[in-house]
Amino acid sequence: MIADNLHPQRTRRIIVGISGASGVVLGVRALELLREIGVETHLVMTRAAQVTLAHELPIKVSAVTNLASVVYREDDIAAAISSGSFRTDGMLVAPCSIRSVSAIASGVTTGLLARAADVVLKERRRLVLMLRETPLHLGHLRAMTQVTEMGAIVMPPVPAFYARPQTVDDIVDHSIGRALDLFGLDTGRIARWGESGLDQTTERAARNEPSEPIRTTSEIERRRA
Repeated sequence: MIADNLHPQRTRRIIVGISGASGVVLGVRALELLREIGVETHLVMTRAAQVTLAHELPIKVSAVTNLASVVYREDDIAAAISSGSFRTDGMLVAPCSIRSVSAIASGVTTGLLARAADVVLKERRRLVLMLRETPLHLGHLRAMTQVTEMGAIVMPPVPAFYARPQTVDDIVDHSIGRALDLFGLDTGRIARWGESGLDQTTERAARNEPSEPIRTTSEIERRRA
């Protein structure tokens, strides 16, 4: 019998890709939350992502890279995450641009972000793409379909309004929390339906109380007037 101590449990390890799409805060928050829950992170940030960061957040690139356990250049073809023999639990691309989705779908991996994603797919690991683009034309949809058929999960960061977010941070935390759920990782930052007192309709039904009618914003404003 092989002793258990010869195979110690490996630390959870997630690749985080940040592309040049709007919403760089998603990648930054993912790194913060993964560090909080003790997950080892391997970051690849494209040049376009660094430009987007300068437009969208009052922090420097160094502040982002300092959040990661390991950082790679986009042109580092010898990076550990470019090989399937380097074990990971998968990859989160947040935000994910249409360019990145298209590169992954085509298999033309000219940069490390797309190459790492390609490796994750070929090794049958979890790849989650937080796509940031709207509206979508047919080419976008076909690329999304193709990566889905290849095994990726396309997850646009759509707000969950049932949680009644009060700030942008609330929306970001919920979106990243749901993305990390797909890796079996719980950030403790999600208001979960049926677990956080949010399912008020069910609670009212149990007390035989009528549920509140759904009203549009304009109806609410008219009542206040």
